[in-house]
Amino acid sequence: MSVKRTSLWIEGTSRTGKTTELVREFCDWVENKRQEKTTSSVQSVTQNLASSLLVFSANDDNRRDLADQLSFAVRGNYPIHCKTLMGWMRDEIKLFWPLLFEELSLKAQFPLLLRPETEQFLATQLWRYICTSNRGAYFDQYPAALTQNNEFRFVRQTLDLLQLAGASGIMVEHIPYILEHGLEGGDQFLEELNNSEEGTSFGQLRGHFILEWQKWCLKRGFLTYGLIYTLYWRYLLPNPQYQHHLISRYQGIFADDVDDYPGIAKDLFQFLLDHNAFGIFTYNPDGQVRLGLNADPQYLSQLSSFCEVKLLANYPRIQSNYGETIVRLATNPLSVENLPDCFTSVQAISRAELLRNTANFIVDAIKNKQINPEDVAIIAPGLDEIARYTFIEILSAANIPLKPLNEQRSLISFPLVRALLTLLGLVYPGLGKLFRGDDIAQMLTTLSYDTDQKTAIIDPVRAGLIADSCYEIKFKTSQLLPIETYPRWDRIGHQATEAYNYLVHWIKETQAQIKQDQLSSPMMVLDKAIKELIEVKYQLSYQQLSALRELTETTQHFWEIDRRLRQYDPDPKSPQETLIEFIQLLQRGTITANPRPMYYLGKQPSYVTLATIFQYRSLRPCHRWQFWLDVSSNLWEKGGASVLFCALLFLREWSGRTLTPEDEFEADQARLQRILRDLLGRVEEKIILCHSDLSVKGTEQTGPLLTLVNGSQEIELITNNK
Repeated sequence: MSVKRTSLWIEGTSRTGKTTELVREFCDWVENKRQEKTTSSVQSVTQNLASSLLVFSANDDNRRDLADQLSFAVRGNYPIHCKTLMGWMRDEIKLFWPLLFEELSLKAQFPLLLRPETEQFLATQLWRYICTSNRGAYFDQYPAALTQNNEFRFVRQTLDLLQLAGASGIMVEHIPYILEHGLEGGDQFLEELNNSEEGTSFGQLRGHFILEWQKWCLKRGFLTYGLIYTLYWRYLLPNPQYQHHLISRYQGIFADDVDDYPGIAKDLFQFLLDHNAFGIFTYNPDGQVRLGLNADPQYLSQLSSFCEVKLLANYPRIQSNYGETIVRLATNPLSVENLPDCFTSVQAISRAELLRNTANFIVDAIKNKQINPEDVAIIAPGLDEIARYTFIEILSAANIPLKPLNEQRSLISFPLVRALLTLLGLVYPGLGKLFRGDDIAQMLTTLSYDTDQKTAIIDPVRAGLIADSCYEIKFKTSQLLPIETYPRWDRIGHQATEAYNYLVHWIKETQAQIKQDQLSSPMMVLDKAIKELIEVKYQLSYQQLSALRELTETTQHFWEIDRRLRQYDPDPKSPQETLIEFIQLLQRGTITANPRPMYYLGKQPSYVTLATIFQYRSLRPCHRWQFWLDVSSNLWEKGGASVLFCALLFLREWSGRTLTPEDEFEADQARLQRILRDLLGRVEEKIILCHSDLSVKGTEQTGPLLTLVNGSQEIELITNNK
């Protein structure tokens, strides 16, 4: 008879061995199960192990790493199903969807997950419709108030409130109360509406929009990340049938870095612990990377009272020796103290000079064999295109690879994507107003690439001449005229003329196939174009392949959503209107190419890492050298994009009182201290503080970490004049 396993809470700061302890506990459990089932077949043991455990990680990057560690530890003998909490809940919602549509009286249809950009687009349309169809009160003021105050941001913030409420286990009906009692000074977007005669507050407006959006999505079988959280904690987890499933199936939980989990994770884990499951949890008090997004580390820490607590204290050297000194200097700007040799600085007057000096210093250190590329990380509070371009340009010129973490380029920034969208404008009627002559010229150049010559057959000059003379728009429908329309077409050249005629023929042939219903959707047209005009000519890079894959997936997703919408719209949009909306959505640059991380067996390639603070901390790596870029910027103590609107109000610890500027200051200070301790725990040898007197805007930089620069030894550079 098996002995009930004791739950374990493993707590420690960065790089103290928490995940290693979790993996060891996992191996012990696997070994015990093998001994208990010596009489069972290998297959039954494998199936039992695979289905009886919940294994969670904080994000997708860490999930892959943890799955690899667990699989290696058990020598690949058992399948490892490691999930993020959101990924697992999404699967559970889909699997038990019949329970939900019975309880909520929904139509029996398979749910579709909306991407964030599609969610934003559809919510904007819905809320505009609500305002135009509800005259009076605050609705007719909404569009006028937001055209001058960025409607896009207002919609995103309001949708984020649904996610925050769902992640914390708060009913959406309570959002107006939370906003009205939690915010001091009102809503920056809707102060004008807050003073309206009807007295409708901004909290009620946002709350009304969220409720209408939730109702609209559920009726059509649409899911968003916020709705997944809400449906899980509010309807699925309390369902007796579902609870029976959880109790009978899961024996244990292995959850790494629970300081980055949403509040409803604690409710799920608590339920399982109360029903004889065991839990192995790791917690980093200096982590809490997602605090301000949807994590509630203080609420999750309550699980420790139900576990045996194991504190790890084998701190990394720099953190243990100098961590408290660095935190004290950063939080007390009047302090003056010389730092040890492991803290040095690169200083300049202008930021442009700082970027060049830092990049050249890295090149020299690698060339002189002081450090290898994989041992270097450049960490900044925010990365603009100037910094990204400078580092890529200088390091690439020295043949040193650099990898920006989670680089999110908009799809429209890829020439191949722009060329394909322009091609759609020529294939389908009524899209002429979406494209200009410059777009046609670029398309001609991009789609006439010659693999052998590794250059475009129709160069930019010829493409411009052709576009000026042969591109015609009639009644908003565009077409390419015969090459002879250009008076001096003989000067275009034989190869360029053939390439142009081939494209014209391809367009006419595709139009004929559409009329014959051989190509029934833009998705099929794009697929045909990629195969016949791009794949046969290009040796595509990984980034180009990722962009084309994202384009096809986005197109498929958009038309899948459109088909569902047409089932509920008595007066659906024309296919032409749908295509226009799709192209405009891409042209606005809101959809990015998010390539799946490269997966390597064995040793990873060598490269310098470039990341924001949030990206670096989320990945949880370690480097010999860290370069803290823009170290004197005030952004080091600001949450920026890693803190959602009103996020502090949706923590379970919120007392119900109004948040003040002092509360925000304290939150910023606590975040800065966690950042410093976390980064210090992830460096082995040296931290180089990169400071410029002036910011990119030309203003003086006097952030909280300037005291560290003043106490460090400045590096004498010999690369300034390179």
